[in-house]
Amino acid sequence: MNLSSIICLALCMLASNTVLANAELAKSKNCMACHAVASKVVGPAYKDIAGRYAGQSEAEDKLVQKIRKGGSGVWGAVPMPSNPQVSEAEARILAKWVLGLR
Repeated sequence: MNLSSIICLALCMLASNTVLANAELAKSKNCMACHAVASKVVGPAYKDIAGRYAGQSEAEDKLVQKIRKGGSGVWGAVPMPSNPQVSEAEARILAKWVLGLR
């Protein structure tokens, strides 16, 4: 195995650990009670959220606010409750993770 292969493998492992870590954060903050990565539960799938906000320069900030303060009317009649247990830093990590799922 050459050096570039080792570096590539290490970067892939770090990236997959980040994805897993952010999924774990979503679980620990109870997000997965209403959302799943690829399918609708109570709320939309994270991949659908990523698709809806793709290309929007303010997407991350919008999602941070929705995660923390909740919202309604964007995905149907069921409102998203506020999540005061999620800090702004954690909400930003979650928003970046969701937006990266496209």
